[in-house]
Amino acid sequence: MNLEGVKGRLTLTEIVVIAVHAVIGWALCGAIIGVGTQFWTMDTTLIVHAFGVPIVFLCVSLSYYTFFNYTTPLQTATIFVASAILLDLVVVAVMIERSFEMFGSLIGTWIPWALIFTTTYLVGEFVTNRSIKQTT
Repeated sequence: MNLEGVKGRLTLTEIVVIAVHAVIGWALCGAIIGVGTQFWTMDTTLIVHAFGVPIVFLCVSLSYYTFFNYTTPLQTATIFVASAILLDLVVVAVMIERSFEMFGSLIGTWIPWALIFTTTYLVGEFVTNRSIKQTT
């Protein structure tokens, strides 16, 4: 199967680089929640988190695409959001909260995940298109 725009197989080092970026983004977003709950109500914290998620993943994505760029924007966005979902499921829901109630919250999970995907994808498209224009 030939998919246009899909990059080749990744080395272990490249996989680790992508995973580290995904985990850093997720951890920074988690820090917004952790710190926010010390100062605000959970509702206010979740609103701040929803505004913070795109900023965090803008920075993480810019770093990844500028210095590494091993995957297409669609691949990277999928990996970043899948990592966030998996980490939220295993670490937050199972290990910390011992409840899956968080997945019923649009502002707490679904909107941030959509923002992670969208931000990562758009940053990737911007950086990729910019570098293509600079080389021509």
